[in-house]
Amino acid sequence: MDNTDNLVDRYINYLLVEKGLAAKTIDAYSADLSRYTTYLSANGAAGVSENDTHLLLRYLIDLRDEGLNARSRARHLVSIRGFYRFLVQEKILPADPSALIDLPKSGLRLPDVLSVDEVKRLLDSPDITRPAGIRDAAMLELLYAAGLRVSELIGLKLLDVNLEAGFVRVFGKGSRERVVPIGKYARDKIDTYLASCRPQLLRRTTSAYLFVARAGKPMTRQGFWKLLKKYACQADILKNVTPHSLRHSFASH
Repeated sequence: MDNTDNLVDRYINYLLVEKGLAAKTIDAYSADLSRYTTYLSANGAAGVSENDTHLLLRYLIDLRDEGLNARSRARHLVSIRGFYRFLVQEKILPADPSALIDLPKSGLRLPDVLSVDEVKRLLDSPDITRPAGIRDAAMLELLYAAGLRVSELIGLKLLDVNLEAGFVRVFGKGSRERVVPIGKYARDKIDTYLASCRPQLLRRTTSAYLFVARAGKPMTRQGFWKLLKKYACQADILKNVTPHSLRHSFASH
């Protein structure tokens, strides 16, 4: 981990010289990063990499289990995210592994992470003999497979989806565009939805959006939340299942 320590030193120097942060802030960042890099080393990581998402998520969960309050965990995430962004900026890493991990604004509580079995039960819950069930199965699969935010999911348009190449183009926070690869399960479910279900839901209307509700209207955030809660109940999942927790499950798995 010697190289990682050197990278942390470079980042701290950047904060001091380029950003001009106060000494107390620098000390807090240093302490947070020292604790995190020690955790990486203890868990077998040879150094930092673009594939650290699962380790970072486990680290935040461990902090919660150790009794750190939500605000302290949020500060740790801010410190670590700044470090990874610096490494991407300096072209040391090709991608930021912390980009997928968000703490909710309300209370900054880390959401529950579903097990692989719980996710499978959730994805299998929609009744695919019904048009709406085929749509819901495609939405759940895509949300999980691509680690999307619910706003990104319902905002997808037909032109944003390339099933042949296997990717979707999404617009996240601050209208930032990114291209996300999707696997065979998601592609197959979306293809089935487009072929057999979407025309029935449109009822002779047209829509630019990929997922539509009654009379061809776009799916709303509230509408999707209700669907997710219904399927979590059908799957006998006792945890508080939200789109955010499914995104964190994607990052962990």
